[in-house]
Amino acid sequence: MKTTLRFTPGGHIDCLYTEAIDLRVLGRLHVVRATDIRFNDRTQQWDVHEFGTAAVLFSHASRTECLHWEHQNLQPQATPTQ
Repeated sequence: MKTTLRFTPGGHIDCLYTEAIDLRVLGRLHVVRATDIRFNDRTQQWDVHEFGTAAVLFSHASRTECLHWEHQNLQPQATPTQ
């Protein structure tokens, strides 16, 4: 998996967290999830929700596929896929 770190003008880093790079060496971490994966009883699928909202970004019968979608689409400057 390709890992991208995007530094903001204020010195923050935006990235999809991975242990491929030990970010703790840079200092204290504040980690916020970009999504929340929940099972939808009505559709019997897993939904990827934008964290803190009800917006569904992706759905699939497999939770693993939802995790894969996260890795493919939540890297900085990624283009979402369906």
